[in-house]
Amino acid sequence: MNTGRQPDTVRAYLDALSGALKSLRCPAGLISDAQADAEEHLNNEISTHPEQSEAEILASVIETYGTPEEIAEEYKSMEATLSGPFPKSDEPESRHYGFFGVIGDPRAYGALMYMLLSLVTGIVYFTFVVTGTALSIGLFITLVGIPLGLLVIGMSRLLAHIEGRIVEGLLGVRMPRRLPPATAADETILVKIKDVLIDVRTWSSMFYLLLMLPLGVAYFTLAVVGITVPLALIGGSIVGLVTGQSHIQFDDVPWLEHLFHTAPGLFLCMFVGVLMFFVTLNVAKGIGWLHGRIAELLLVRL
Repeated sequence: MNTGRQPDTVRAYLDALSGALKSLRCPAGLISDAQADAEEHLNNEISTHPEQSEAEILASVIETYGTPEEIAEEYKSMEATLSGPFPKSDEPESRHYGFFGVIGDPRAYGALMYMLLSLVTGIVYFTFVVTGTALSIGLFITLVGIPLGLLVIGMSRLLAHIEGRIVEGLLGVRMPRRLPPATAADETILVKIKDVLIDVRTWSSMFYLLLMLPLGVAYFTLAVVGITVPLALIGGSIVGLVTGQSHIQFDDVPWLEHLFHTAPGLFLCMFVGVLMFFVTLNVAKGIGWLHGRIAELLLVRL
């Protein structure tokens, strides 16, 4: 066991655990979960043994379960054993997927599904935050406004956690798998409310929920256009080749109208449709990667 100076407060223990996990290059979601687990366990130990000092309880915990560095190693090993539908983030994806190889990349399909779903989630998130905030401010002069505002903040944190699970499931970005723990049992309700209000992640999460509406509209539009146009070109070309009657119309461009009523033109149209489908998958994968970084920043790292 590490013989160096051990942390003698909960905050010092959590900081040491976070530093050890970061040194092991663990994802932000795993660090958040490990800190939440440790904080909840330490607070339970403190409330269970009120006769002991915080330093004594921490010494006992370290003796029983290990130092923060050893706990970090266990979390790292546990995370490595978990299997999922996505490749490990430290694997060079270029060895497995290229422009055309994206057809076999589950991240591309997960991102495409997320883009289609984001319009619905964006509307729900935006409506809840804007309506709840407006009502809270409007009723602030009454006794209803303050508890309503606190309820909106609490529900926003819950929605942010649910969104994190969606992001992890569809985009493959490790997000926290549990809500932050309650504060120490001996703290008053006012102190707990203060902790939530001064937590920057509370406000960054609400900003993320508002941001999801414009992003959701953009993602949904790109996904729908990226799916329907290639399918229309491919399907129309196949129907034209089988029936001999092309339904692809370019009334304003006569030479294109003539071209796509010939077999070579229909084959060219089919090729363009297939190429556009691969472009759509690659764009969706890129958007999924970028949005995963945004979600990780606003919902986890801040």
